[in-house]
This record gives sequence, C-alpha cells and structure tokens, in this order.
Amino acid sequence: MIEKKLNPKQRAFADYYIELGNAEEAALKAGYSKAYARGKAYTLLANVGIKTYIEQRMEELKSERIADQTEVLQYLTSVMRGEIEDEQLLVVGDGDFGSSVEKHNKVADTSNRTKAAELLGKRYALWTDKQQTEVTGAVQFVDDIGDRNET
Repeated sequence: MIEKKLNPKQRAFADYYIELGNAEEAALKAGYSKAYARGKAYTLLANVGIKTYIEQRMEELKSERIADQTEVLQYLTSVMRGEIEDEQLLVVGDGDFGSSVEKHNKVADTSNRTKAAELLGKRYALWTDKQQTEVTGAVQFVDDIGDRNET
C-alpha cells in the first residue's frame, strides 16, 4: 500500500468528498477558497495521494457495511435459537377515547426461526441426498463402438 502523506486540508477534502460526492462542496468544507473550489477542485481528485486515499477509504467502508459469511451465520443461528427479539408496537386503550403506544419485545416467531434453520441447513448441506458408493476392483473400459471406417 503506497500512501503519500496528505496535509490536513487534503485529508479533509477527501473525507468530505467521500461523504458528499461533490468535489466543489468538499473543497469548500475542507477550507479551500470559493475561487479554488469552483475552478480547481477537480485537480485535487487527480492528485495521486488523494485518489489513493479515497479508494482505500471506500474499500474500508464497503467492507464495514457488508456482512461476511461468519456474521451471516451467527445472525441466522441467533434467530434460530430465539436469541433475537423483534420489537412490536401495540396501541393500548387508556379509556375515554385515549390511547397510547407501547413497545414490547418478543422472540422471533416459529416461521422465522424455521426459515433461519433451513438457510443454515442449506449452507451445511444437511438435507441433500448423498449416497456414498465404494467400488472395489479395477475399472475396465470396453471399446465396443468399432472403427468409423468399417461399414
């Protein structure tokens, strides 16, 4: 990983650019003048150090947002075991035409737990029909087709 040192203004520009997606706005927020931001913000994006920094940060952010295999399997397992609770909002009558909303937590229902178990089962190939065949002896191929030249 080759990373040029960025000054604080360049780093701020790159971070704002990642957030906003607009070079001119990012340059203004990073502290560059209006004239520079309007006319030359694109040159900041062409800077190798800034460009590399933006690419690396985007890759880091992408991997932080996307669940990996272990995280997915842990989540499905916790749903299947009933460790995850769903939040449910209930409207409760207070009498005389009044009501309020109460939050209640409940364990995931059976259908969600079953679905999680199914997905885990597919992952570990628990329900595929497997037949193990053992062959003893030598395998012999017989060429009984004959030559094409024979008619």
